[in-house]
Amino acid sequence: MQSVWQVIKGPVITEKALSLKEASQDTGQLLTFRVATEANKREIREAVETIFKVKVSSVRVANYKGKVVRRGRTFGRRNDWKKAYVTIKAGEKPVEYAEVI
Repeated sequence: MQSVWQVIKGPVITEKALSLKEASQDTGQLLTFRVATEANKREIREAVETIFKVKVSSVRVANYKGKVVRRGRTFGRRNDWKKAYVTIKAGEKPVEYAEVI
């Protein structure tokens, strides 16, 4: 098992992720994280509960393939990565990324 800081690499701060976070205030806050590719849902749940000290109701993951990039004549590939959508139970304190990370 990895440490919690190796599982959670950082928050995903995009327009879509922030709009999902704002829209989910009533039913439980939805947070989006970039996580280790080998991490499973149980490890992600335990890492978020340990770092933010809240209860997690569900975890969804999405795997992304790295894009092909080109620099002049040479081709390369970006790394594959995994994104986790974590829903905090209703009634828990709202989580702000800047407070902990």
